[in-house]
Amino acid sequence: MALEKEVQGGVEWRVTVPEGASAVVEPRPVNGWVDRVPAWLKAPAGFGRKAWLIGADDPRKVVHGLKVGAALSLVSLFYYTRPLYDGVGGWAMWAVMTVVVVFEFTVGGCLCKGFNRAMATVAAGLLAVGVHWIASRAGETAEPVILSASVFVLASAATFSRFLPAIKARFDYGITIFILTFSFVAISGYRVDRLLHLAQERAYTILIGVGICLLVCVLVCPVWAGQELHLLVSGNMEKLADSLEGLVEECFMEDGSEEGKQLPSAKSQGYKCVLNSKASEDSQANLAKWEPPHGRFRFRHPWSQYLKVAAAMRYCAYCMEALNGCVASEIKASEKMKSHLRGVCVKLSSDSSRVLKELSSSIRSMEESRIIPCLVTEMKNGAQELQAALRSLPEQLSAGGAEETAAGGGRGEKQTVTVSLMEAMPLITAASLLAEVSERVEGVVEAVGALAALARFEPSDRKKASSSVAPQDESVTPQREEV
Repeated sequence: MALEKEVQGGVEWRVTVPEGASAVVEPRPVNGWVDRVPAWLKAPAGFGRKAWLIGADDPRKVVHGLKVGAALSLVSLFYYTRPLYDGVGGWAMWAVMTVVVVFEFTVGGCLCKGFNRAMATVAAGLLAVGVHWIASRAGETAEPVILSASVFVLASAATFSRFLPAIKARFDYGITIFILTFSFVAISGYRVDRLLHLAQERAYTILIGVGICLLVCVLVCPVWAGQELHLLVSGNMEKLADSLEGLVEECFMEDGSEEGKQLPSAKSQGYKCVLNSKASEDSQANLAKWEPPHGRFRFRHPWSQYLKVAAAMRYCAYCMEALNGCVASEIKASEKMKSHLRGVCVKLSSDSSRVLKELSSSIRSMEESRIIPCLVTEMKNGAQELQAALRSLPEQLSAGGAEETAAGGGRGEKQTVTVSLMEAMPLITAASLLAEVSERVEGVVEAVGALAALARFEPSDRKKASSSVAPQDESVTPQREEV
């Protein structure tokens, strides 16, 4: 039964539950002007809020929009100013179209598209003029046949070349512009008397558009694809290290803790960024090869080696994906089994995470790290301790099974040990995967070492405490290695 009565500011509802108690449901307060906004205005308001968040998250995107507007304003002068308009023969609109299709977020993307468009336009224009000259000497009857055949052959060959990986990766856009320009000039030449003049004007306007794009993109707040790739790889390595620690903490968390009942944390799921960034890494590495030397990146910087480092990190992330499955398993091991492996597993994850974080710092600063060999030695020692703990686990299971048999009063020892083994399977699998991750981290160390050698990382001047990274055996002093 529900009763209502008027109260100040709304309606108060009193609900009687079966047990006889009553509860008062307070009215929802009005949330200021937000609740008074008409429904037809909420969608634009939501869109504006999303746009604001995107711009606040990365202000360079706002700057990019302003740069495109500035480039279009500059190139439009060739259309509005009479002397400039007459100078390009009335084809100024091609320069405007070039700015629209060529301008990209990064300098490498703009250089790639600009080079492809300019070279494809010049090559296709010259080839079309040559084909038209040959066709015009063949007579009026054979001229359209020769032009149509040339368009068919060159368009077919150029389209097929787009399926070649080497061509598609770097010149796919140029092939498209080549087909467009050759078809336009070759077909137009049949009705246009001054074909060479037409090709020249088209080439000039496109070169003007490309030049304005490059000037604005390079001189006004440039965004370098190489630097983006550099920061992406080092940032993903940091996330991989944090994710490894988070997964092991969740796997060996005590059963009675409140944190163990929560959903996986964002820290433990950071490895998914490594798995999902392959397309972005490949694209940025391809665009970085077009960029001139800038900042700390010299001429012919080894951008391809960054892809090998990223591949080694994904090799680790695959194991962490399986480790995440063990964390989410419905079969839970006993606290005694967890306590047997918790210390060595947490230590190994911490050692592996420290190696990855030091590698990330080395890449970000482009300096050789002097303590990585010591950290790798600590990680190997932790892996050996984990293997020793896994070898002693059957004894723990047998001892636990004997105690449960004695307490159960007549149950078979074999069956009890089997049940305990089934409970321990996810934990054993997680420990084995952790040992595999530590092995794969060594592959990341090798890939970063090759990158440091090719990119000529500078020696590090940082001084770090040696007590936390010194080997346990004082008689063995690791030699300094280049990373």
